[in-house]
Amino acid sequence: MADHPGLRQRQRQRTRQAIQDAATRLFLASGFHAVSVDEIAAAAEVSKRTLFKYFPSKEDLVIGAFADHAEEAARTVLSRPPGTSPLAALHEHFLDGLARRDPVTGLDDRPHTLAFVTMVLSAPSLQARLLLYQATAEQALAAALEKTRPSPIEGTARLAACQIFAVHRTLADGNRRCLAAGATAQERYPGAVEAAGHAFALLRHGLADHYD
Repeated sequence: MADHPGLRQRQRQRTRQAIQDAATRLFLASGFHAVSVDEIAAAAEVSKRTLFKYFPSKEDLVIGAFADHAEEAARTVLSRPPGTSPLAALHEHFLDGLARRDPVTGLDDRPHTLAFVTMVLSAPSLQARLLLYQATAEQALAAALEKTRPSPIEGTARLAACQIFAVHRTLADGNRRCLAAGATAQERYPGAVEAAGHAFALLRHGLADHYD
């Protein structure tokens, strides 16, 4: 009897997560460049061929943790409540992430997360892959914005998506810098909320009052 599709999907998800967890554990213990794909496969108890089926490159074993969020902003726009603007929905989503200490907001001060971010920022190949992920996320958001509110001017949705993600990256970087300087996530939280409010206000109203 064939397995139920739902069961097969869950098995694939468990295998993928086991590989990623093993890779992350080894990378944090020994460093990204010091760990081989063979070691990761052995730790996850899978073949090297199976590993590459889920993660085409060693970098994907790290960036996969980010790639899972690639369409999160797009989903936020498409699933927003009636009467809520795309920017309002994205602002609320970011605030929710701050409250949950979501790592993508830069406000997660758990040692494991801080070590993971340091590893990514210290490896040029990982930074390059992260840029590709960010481009994918921007394209997905642009498509969602265009579907939601088509613009007669070509490129408007893409420009908006790029600006939104630039704000997101800037806010996250600011939070990480505060944590790196010794602040706890709890101490940084009020300032993070205020910074997000200011940033999304600029997105809504532009920079005319500041630099024009």
